[in-house]
Amino acid sequence: MKVHEYQAKEILRRYGVPTPRGIVVDNPDEARQAAKELGGRVVVKAQIHAGGRGKGGGVKLAKDADEAAELTKKMLGMTLVTHQTGPEGRVVRKVLIEEALNIDRELYLGITLDRKLGLPVVMASQQGGMEIEEVAERDPKAIHREPIDAVLGAQPFEARAIAYALGLSGESYKQGISFMQKLMRAYIETDASLLEINPLLVTKEGNVLALDCKLNFDDNALFRHKEFVEMRDLHEEDPLEVEASKFGLNYIKLDGNVGCMVNGAGLAMGTMDIIKLAGGEPANFLDVGGGASAEQVKNAFRIILSDKNVKAILINIFGGIMRGDRIAEGVVSASREVGLPVPVVVRLEGTNVELGKEILAQSGLPLITADGMWDAAQKVVEAAKTARPS
Repeated sequence: MKVHEYQAKEILRRYGVPTPRGIVVDNPDEARQAAKELGGRVVVKAQIHAGGRGKGGGVKLAKDADEAAELTKKMLGMTLVTHQTGPEGRVVRKVLIEEALNIDRELYLGITLDRKLGLPVVMASQQGGMEIEEVAERDPKAIHREPIDAVLGAQPFEARAIAYALGLSGESYKQGISFMQKLMRAYIETDASLLEINPLLVTKEGNVLALDCKLNFDDNALFRHKEFVEMRDLHEEDPLEVEASKFGLNYIKLDGNVGCMVNGAGLAMGTMDIIKLAGGEPANFLDVGGGASAEQVKNAFRIILSDKNVKAILINIFGGIMRGDRIAEGVVSASREVGLPVPVVVRLEGTNVELGKEILAQSGLPLITADGMWDAAQKVVEAAKTARPS
């Protein structure tokens, strides 16, 4: 789960991580008042769940309160398009009015999980204000990586190594060490999956602050953080993904035209790969899980069909915990309820597979059965090519 910049900074401040003073607003009058409280000269920042806001016109410097109000008026309601939003963009509903600081240096600091090491890893670079992927591609040596024990937290010697890698000195060096230790504590105690400070600001006065912040939480740990769940902004999420989450379905919308319904994340990834290998493009990732009911299968079917780009559907089920007859019942029920506007290819294996195939065969529905994954992929890709335009 993601939160907005202003929410992330609010959380960081609870851990003593320094950030610029800021006030979130949703109308020009509030923006004018906020700018006055912050000294007049402020930065107006659109609040959406995407990076690259500055390049898209979502971050502007205002010289006084009146200009802050005018910029806020222009930003609110605008569709902000960045390289992370895609061409559809995101509608700006809130704006952060933040004090303008005397910038000396912009650095990069991020924490995420290194799955190979099984540890959180701090990534630090003196090239802040840029996408870390660009830095990694152009100059990998410009990124310092420091694994941290999640139980012990950032030890002083590790924090010093990071501060040194960032080129900090004097008072900034001391503040950087403290900043790093507090940031790691925030990352661990909030069950974050990503905590990125880009840029990490060093002011001309030598202060170190989080000028921007991206904070993502591990969905599996949200039961421990009810206060974070309340910060969820459904406007920033794909409507189909929000709908799927209501039924306990793992769904991610993609750009292709072959809908996928699979049980198990690994099989779902393999299914998308084999669709690509057969010359198709997956329209979604959808894992119905190991113990889905016929009702969940029906809802999954309905959600896939809600994507107007879908021209054919591949249902690929390996019955372990999930029984083939239960999947078949859900498919038949969903097909009768919503119809079959696109071709549907079904590949069943495992527990009760023969019973499942019998249910499908006796349904009277024009379902296409497949023998194995490669056969299923070829059939669904061909069906998508020959399907009628929507």
